[in-house]
Amino acid sequence: MTTLAPALPQLRIGPHTVQPPVVLAPMAGITNAPFRTLCREFSGGKGLFVSEMITTRALVERNEKTMQLIHFDVTETPRSIQLYGVDPVTVGKAVRMIVDENLADHIDLNFGCPVPKVTRKGGGSALPYKRPLLRAILREAVSGAGDLPVTIKMRKGIDDDHLTFLDAGRIAVEEGVTAVALHGRTTAQHYGGTADWDAIARLKEHVPEIPVLGNGDIWCADDALRMMRETGCDGVVVGRGCLGRPWLFADLVSAMEGRGERHAPTLREVADVMVRHATLLGEWIGDEARGVIDFRKHVAWYLKGFAVGSEMRKKLAVTSSLEELGGQLHELDLDQPWPDGADGPRGRTSGNNRVVLPDGWLKDPYDCSGVSADAESDTSGG
Repeated sequence: MTTLAPALPQLRIGPHTVQPPVVLAPMAGITNAPFRTLCREFSGGKGLFVSEMITTRALVERNEKTMQLIHFDVTETPRSIQLYGVDPVTVGKAVRMIVDENLADHIDLNFGCPVPKVTRKGGGSALPYKRPLLRAILREAVSGAGDLPVTIKMRKGIDDDHLTFLDAGRIAVEEGVTAVALHGRTTAQHYGGTADWDAIARLKEHVPEIPVLGNGDIWCADDALRMMRETGCDGVVVGRGCLGRPWLFADLVSAMEGRGERHAPTLREVADVMVRHATLLGEWIGDEARGVIDFRKHVAWYLKGFAVGSEMRKKLAVTSSLEELGGQLHELDLDQPWPDGADGPRGRTSGNNRVVLPDGWLKDPYDCSGVSADAESDTSGG
């Protein structure tokens, strides 16, 4: 049953109004300029669409790949960039570079990434456990940002015995962060199990001074309405739910504006979006073949639930030109309706109970000596 939205307050991120309060979560290798363009087109330009994770060291050193990743289309406003860093000095330099060179209008800091290559060096979702380090990074970022709003995205903690989200939320308020997004899972959960929406509600109660955004298990527009109703959060951050389904943002806007229509595209309509997505990637990269190759990772998400044989799926996963991609798609039964169940979970859904951390990381939340300069790579995008 379609749920209609109550009257929603405006979400303010510094000087920016995000209405309706819907944010595209940064996802490595996914939320580049072409994908943001698609999502924004479906939303009618409403919402906030955040870049892939940018490593502060790579930005300061002007790594070639990183400089491409921070490119925004001229129609993107506000320009939202997510930074990852573990060294307050480097984070500060990166933020001041963004301000001085007018590279973005909003800065989000990543304290939620659970992947081992990040947490094993004390970064991502491991970092908030070290309270003084978190505070130092936020202080440098907010100080360097000037009038640009700084927000953070984080998880509940490392595991159920080492929860950090309430302390991190309070530190964020004290250091001048504009808003906080919470993924209702621990690092140990990765993307498994069920997101803890109660934690989002607790954080909202704990830091009423700033907006709290909820993230986790939003697979359809009605999930977003339910999260806001049950937790009292000020907005939602959507990640895996829009993989292969950028039109989810049209549904989110419709739902939050109190309208009942939802997208249920035929395979023909999905195929058209697939070709457009691959085309945008080729234009962005500057090479059609490379764009189509980069698009391959999206094929299974777009085709989830449709009757497409395994051989054709394999062929689509090795295409290398727009002509080839379009030709193979037109061999399918394009009149297929939107499949039952295709609105459900997509992307990574597995858990990983083993968290990789620096030696002795959990001994003392106030001892920050375990973080070294090599915790940041010189490349971005995950």
